[in-house]
Amino acid sequence: MHRRAFLIGLPALAGLAACGVPASQLGPDGLPLPQVYRIDEAVAGEIPFRMLDGLNSLRQARGVPAVQLDPQLTAAAATHSRDMSVQNRPWHFGSDGSSPLDRLRRVGYQGRLIGEVISESYETELETLAAWAGDPETRAILLDPQAVRMGVSWLQESSGKIWWTMVLGA
Repeated sequence: MHRRAFLIGLPALAGLAACGVPASQLGPDGLPLPQVYRIDEAVAGEIPFRMLDGLNSLRQARGVPAVQLDPQLTAAAATHSRDMSVQNRPWHFGSDGSSPLDRLRRVGYQGRLIGEVISESYETELETLAAWAGDPETRAILLDPQAVRMGVSWLQESSGKIWWTMVLGA
């Protein structure tokens, strides 16, 4: 009787073992190795809407009005993501000394700048948004009740590093 139970249970144990993380994906500390998030064309088209939905969920939870995507703010964000990659540093000034306000003027945005949040990471858009939301300074920009427009863009290097920029405007 015990032998039959063992033979019946063997396939189930093999199936459970297959559900584990392969040893080749574990680091020396036993934790899973980080995975590079690759942005392909299919994902790229969804990212602005995921960021918008994620940001608006955060804003709704705080009782703050939703924002809408803005093509001019997105253009300014794209310019800055490319420029941060060229400079190889995450900061708010362009290689020509331009500020976030200068970039908005260049794309013809007539509204007011609320703020710009940036990141250098290998993380997904929602992980990046969560990191911004977890920092008091960037969270204040994300949740500013005067913001009504948002632009978001990124540049991914061949190594997988992603330069994220989000711009909020009124």
